[in-house]
Amino acid sequence: MNKFIIMSVLIFSTILFSKETVKEEITPTKLESFTKLQTVLFQIKHVYVSDLKYSEIVDKAIAGVMNELDAHSAYMDKKAYKAMNTQMKGEFGGLGIVIGMRDGALTVISPIDDTPAKKAGIQAGDIILKIEDKSTLKMTIDEAVSIMRGKPGTPIDITIVRKGENKPLKINIVRGIIKVKSVKAKTINKDILYLRISSFDNNVADLLTKELKKHKNTTGIVLDLRNNPGGSLSQAIKTVDIFVDKGVIVSQKGREKLDDKSYSAKASNTLTRVPMVVLVNGGSASASEIVSGALQDHKRAIIIGENTFGKGSVQALLPIVPDRSEAIKLTIARYYLPSGRTIQAKGIVPDIQSYSGKVPGKKDDEFSIKEKDLKKHLEEELEKTGTKIIKKDNKKDDSVISEEMIFNDNQLKTGIDVLKALILTQKK
Repeated sequence: MNKFIIMSVLIFSTILFSKETVKEEITPTKLESFTKLQTVLFQIKHVYVSDLKYSEIVDKAIAGVMNELDAHSAYMDKKAYKAMNTQMKGEFGGLGIVIGMRDGALTVISPIDDTPAKKAGIQAGDIILKIEDKSTLKMTIDEAVSIMRGKPGTPIDITIVRKGENKPLKINIVRGIIKVKSVKAKTINKDILYLRISSFDNNVADLLTKELKKHKNTTGIVLDLRNNPGGSLSQAIKTVDIFVDKGVIVSQKGREKLDDKSYSAKASNTLTRVPMVVLVNGGSASASEIVSGALQDHKRAIIIGENTFGKGSVQALLPIVPDRSEAIKLTIARYYLPSGRTIQAKGIVPDIQSYSGKVPGKKDDEFSIKEKDLKKHLEEELEKTGTKIIKKDNKKDDSVISEEMIFNDNQLKTGIDVLKALILTQKK
């Protein structure tokens, strides 16, 4: 028992006092708390109905402590820690769903573009009731992620509750290798650049820089952060720095002065000053809220869409074993935008509210049928004159956003209209 007491105290002392800057005297009261803790762990080991190893009990105890703190703090075992590092590199296995806790319910923050979850119809805001036959009630985020991850090609059933639906929906998804292309660029009417950032992995700033240098003659930018669940803070800061030449981008304030930081823009990093609009929705969270909020506060862009998710806390990864293969993800601070407002639980309120869906009053066949009929008519007339027609491959150009695509996306259409007005104003 003495050996177990020492082990328990050492482990929890490491967690509670792992920051080198925190020097706290261990008083009799604190030792009493440790004694209480080790007594509980000892009773579990020797009285609980199932025979658990000491390591299992300690892992469960750590996980329980982290889960009780807030929705974003967590214990990351070797498997979870490795998976997180892999995800930040832009390629990982699973469904392609980013989840979080909202009002105590396991909620989809967003499905990632071009993933099994997105293709299966999972939407931002869906509440996950069951994963396979397991209820998500009292299930942690990490437990849910662990169940959803699996061998590529294997199926899984997700039962969700969706706003506007009368009953739960059961959706079958086949797991796959998730390769995230974090930045996509397209042109609109040749002079407007559309930039889609699906997540803030470690490649975003470099990819944005590459696209902006490639499209030097653009007169305006649509930055699409819809359903972007966030990611790397440093990439979010670098993204804002590309568009803003001075001032605070984001700051963080925590319990300890050491956790207070401020990040500012540098003119040397700014690549463009053309007019901008940013598209957001309820699936825009964390890093994407920092980017949209900073651009809004600096009056650098008009924000269009729906209120964002509201995840504005800072998590630090603190290794808890010598080989650094396990860690705790601990909330240490909150983000604050240049104006001093917080994102946490509030999110970003767009300058212009615009809802998803097709542009009102536009028929499904308005573009395709007229264009098809005209083309067919011209071909028939040319054939009558004996002119040979060389038919080209009719594949869509992925580098261009068509008029039809614009009118099928009300938020994008609103953004383009606003951007055109900004461009005209700048020219005057």
